[in-house]
Amino acid sequence: MFGNIGSTEIILIVLAILILFGAKKIPELAQGVGKGMREFKKALKDVEDDIKITENSESKEDKKR
Repeated sequence: MFGNIGSTEIILIVLAILILFGAKKIPELAQGVGKGMREFKKALKDVEDDIKITENSESKEDKKR
């Protein structure tokens, strides 16, 4: 889908973002995106840890039987 994007299209997208948001807002937007990604990764890791704990406790119960 995005494999056909060339350098000209990327430059046009960057210019459109600069025009829409201005140079002062872009660092704030990037920081917000970074925080969102960090929170998402942390939540994903927490869910994975919970699944591992649940699997371990279930396997221990199965061994006791």
